[in-house]
Amino acid sequence: MKRNQSGMTLIGFVIVLGVVGVFIYMGMKIIPMYSEYFAVKQALKQMSQESGVSQQDPKRIKDAFFRRLYVSYADNVKPADVKLARKDSGYTMTVDYEVRRPLIGNFDIVGHFNAEQILSRGSDD
Repeated sequence: MKRNQSGMTLIGFVIVLGVVGVFIYMGMKIIPMYSEYFAVKQALKQMSQESGVSQQDPKRIKDAFFRRLYVSYADNVKPADVKLARKDSGYTMTVDYEVRRPLIGNFDIVGHFNAEQILSRGSDD
């Protein structure tokens, strides 16, 4: 009786290993970008829960926001990316920034992130 062997050849295994390696490499470039974005969202949420934030001047609000980002090692957000606009009895804080990471050769991964939070007197105690 003749047995047929089944399984993956060495060439097939190397190809699968290469594809998996490319996806892992891309994940290593993309995950830090999104983790920084979630740190920005968390800092905005903390700002909205801070009492008296809507009575502060915009410079102090931005300074407090960047102190929170410094703790989270979020270094891609620049002061020009943060906008404060007066709205009703508080502010609307918008963070709009772009992150560019080199991938392979002259190919880059570009992430454009936008987060917005309302800082109002209604959230103050």
